Amino acid sequence: MAQVQRMSRLMVKTLRDDPADAETLSHKLLVRAGYVRRNAAGIWTWLPLGKKVLDNISRVVREEMDAIGAQEVLLPALLPKEPYEASARWEEYGDLLFRLKDRKGAEYLLGPTHEEIFTLVVKDQVASYKDLPVMLYQIQTKYRDEARPRSGVLRGREFQMKDSYSFDITDEGLAESYGLHREAYQKIFARIGLDYRIVSAVSGAMGGSASEEFLAPAAAGEDTFVDCPACDYAANTEAVTFKLTPVSEDHGPVEELDTPDTPTIETLAEHLGVPASATLKNLLVKVDGEIVAVGVPGDREVDLGKLGEHLAPAVVELVTAEDFEGREDLVRGYVGPQGLEKVRYIADPRVAPGTAWITGANKINTHAKNVVAGRDFEVDDYFDVVVVEEGDPCPACGTGLKMDRAIEIGHIFQLGRKYADTFGLDVLGQQGKPVRVTMGSYGIGVSRAVAALAEQSADDQGLCWPKEIAPADVHVVAAGKALQTELALDVSEKLGAAGVRVLVDDRAGVSPGVKFTDAELIGVPTILVAGRRSAEGVVELKDRRTGEREELTVEEAIARLTA
Repeated sequence: MAQVQRMSRLMVKTLRDDPADAETLSHKLLVRAGYVRRNAAGIWTWLPLGKKVLDNISRVVREEMDAIGAQEVLLPALLPKEPYEASARWEEYGDLLFRLKDRKGAEYLLGPTHEEIFTLVVKDQVASYKDLPVMLYQIQTKYRDEARPRSGVLRGREFQMKDSYSFDITDEGLAESYGLHREAYQKIFARIGLDYRIVSAVSGAMGGSASEEFLAPAAAGEDTFVDCPACDYAANTEAVTFKLTPVSEDHGPVEELDTPDTPTIETLAEHLGVPASATLKNLLVKVDGEIVAVGVPGDREVDLGKLGEHLAPAVVELVTAEDFEGREDLVRGYVGPQGLEKVRYIADPRVAPGTAWITGANKINTHAKNVVAGRDFEVDDYFDVVVVEEGDPCPACGTGLKMDRAIEIGHIFQLGRKYADTFGLDVLGQQGKPVRVTMGSYGIGVSRAVAALAEQSADDQGLCWPKEIAPADVHVVAAGKALQTELALDVSEKLGAAGVRVLVDDRAGVSPGVKFTDAELIGVPTILVAGRRSAEGVVELKDRRTGEREELTVEEAIARLTA
């Protein structure tokens, strides 16, 4: 027996026009179709239809997590400061954390993620290698104080997330747990109907080593990823690498050039009549307050996010005019790596040993050419720091990469022993000695998946949900008077008795046109219309996605929908 939901009793208010503040398709349609309601910036109420979709995704997630042997728990959202202070994330998360104090002055946070707390739970509950491996998960509300919450439920301050954690005593065990989660995620996203890509990623504030993202391609996506048309390589742009390849070429000696009023790459290239790619850009930043120079080809930009990942947990910020005061070795607009004895020099692998550049001469209105990496200056550290561009070579095969926008819907990490080291998570090993546990962390944005599905599956008429997660299996529309309503309710009860989830539009005083429009907008995958041939016992079945229509007897329709 499945639920029959009558729209005459359902709290749903559909809108004809898009909300004034809505930018993305999912934001517009989820509000217009009565799935969510905005309370404040980044804070949303899930209305009855939206809650059904959210619960259906959660159900699929639970089923697949249970299938790999993970155990569900529920941790608090209000968390003490001390564990996050111990892991350094109290500071690393910065303004993203919601912080508060109780009446006694003790400090707390609203959990953005729960590695610390899960580690402490396992430390308390597990004592021996015989108790491992163990995988735990929860579906919990998370909190992040986004500076600019936007795009509806795609980027909120409060959101639903499934986070799970694996605990093993060997790296091989961690790899196996990681593989189980990876496979489970593929099944989850296939079942709920998401088109997705698995891409290499960076770990960020989560820590750890191996990391992959599950991305749903969508125009509203805030993530940019690359994939190769010639092989299976795919990666978040922050994870794309460029091979360091030294060059063996003879270059002439360094030669200074008179270049008045050329403090930018653009003015320099125009003055000399050379492409920007022949020049070396030297960006000055401060890393925990110390000035550092970052060298990239003049036609490329420094990706400060990637640079920050390489230098984490240090704080990276751009220099200001005041930072040049008292530094005679730093000539603004004319900095070159040669002679920078007091400054750490980081370079992108494109500035490989043996490459020659036109760059600043550390004198006002002067540049130098034939400045060779490895001969005239040394690079302290090589990091991939340029902004990736379409056509950059694939790290795997060299083919030009393609770029696309996507929504991050899942992320899996091999954390290793970072949190186990922080909290001393040991178990008694086979040899009777303590063994340090190794961990994995695995997240799925449950509420974000709702928005991603809306982005991918909607059409000009409205939402169009995959059957697995739709708020109902069939939307029955009574398109007319008492006879049609009576037939619609009778069919709905029979379908419900057979286990079919039904949403039936039995609203009195609402025109057939409005009911049809709402059925398209709400997006249940199958629409059954009790219309003009109701007296003959004939109804119309419509596939919401394809628009295909078919007239069937009531018996035939019920048989079709319950098969």
